[in-house]
Amino acid sequence: MKLLICGDIVATDISRQVFANADEKAAFGNVLEHFKSADKVMVNLECAVTDSDEKIMKVGPCLKAPLNTVETLKKAGVTDICLSNNHVFDFGKKGLNDTISAIEKAGLNYTGVGDNYEGSRENQIISDGKIKIAIVNVCEHEYSYATDDRCGTRPFDEFETMHDIRQAKAENDYVIVIYHGGKEICRYPSPRLMRACREMVRCGADAVFCQHSHIIGCFEEFECGHILYGQGNFHFVWDNMGESWKEGLMASLDITPKGINVIYIPVVVDGAGIKLADEKKAKGILTDLDKRNEELSSGEWKRGWREFCESKREWYDGVRLGEKVEAPGDATQMFAHYLDCEAHRDVWMELFPTWNKSN
Repeated sequence: MKLLICGDIVATDISRQVFANADEKAAFGNVLEHFKSADKVMVNLECAVTDSDEKIMKVGPCLKAPLNTVETLKKAGVTDICLSNNHVFDFGKKGLNDTISAIEKAGLNYTGVGDNYEGSRENQIISDGKIKIAIVNVCEHEYSYATDDRCGTRPFDEFETMHDIRQAKAENDYVIVIYHGGKEICRYPSPRLMRACREMVRCGADAVFCQHSHIIGCFEEFECGHILYGQGNFHFVWDNMGESWKEGLMASLDITPKGINVIYIPVVVDGAGIKLADEKKAKGILTDLDKRNEELSSGEWKRGWREFCESKREWYDGVRLGEKVEAPGDATQMFAHYLDCEAHRDVWMELFPTWNKSN
């Protein structure tokens, strides 16, 4: 079985009309060639597909896509959609329900959401009659996650997610975790994220793919599992975010009874759409990826993580002091958000250690 796992898809002001027109060729260009050759094509839809204007209260932008977006994905050859991310609930319950309705109307599969926390923990099972694969799609705690009495996305839990992975492995041949988390625009995992992903592998995950960082990170083969810390964007066309924002990796998985082989295929922004990176660009992306992989082995990644955190010190210090307020009229909400979300908390822990670290 050939499974193609792609990163974040968001309709922006630049690409919105392409999705509104359901123009899959303009959206995906020659990437469609790889879609056609795969048995399953999975993407992360990181926005609501809705015509609602009722945004939720949050720090950061609320993202939505035209109603024809799912039809565009279907025409392109997408078969499965991951919804456990921090933006699919940006327009509340209506936005999430509209998104699910559009997916169901198109006849596509989806995973990563539920009517409540327990309901969100249902895995997606992919099978060709010979091989059974469980998809465990989770996200960090950032506004969208389901609670005991509210619908939403499947949140990562350091205890119950591990239980879910062990159970999935007992019932299926392979387990693939799609983890929406990690620090935005950082090429390295936090120490916590590395420990979490490695523990997922110990619990039975055969591969873990971390999305959300919007930048290509690094990967490692750990014990019997494959871990990618940062897949980069797939289709998220913003001009003002730098070249690294415009690059991403498709993960092509060749899955047989003997194991999983992973190959990375670089893609880049092309106008209002994306395309396969040309030979020179692809070589550069993969060479840089290999260099960062070596840093994981040597321990140099810790320096990269530390330098990234230090580059954000002024901002995080401002939040700590109540000077950086993006939450309307309430500095405490900004602070609460940074405690709630694992990626922000990882930076807190790096920049503001307790005296225990120096005793």
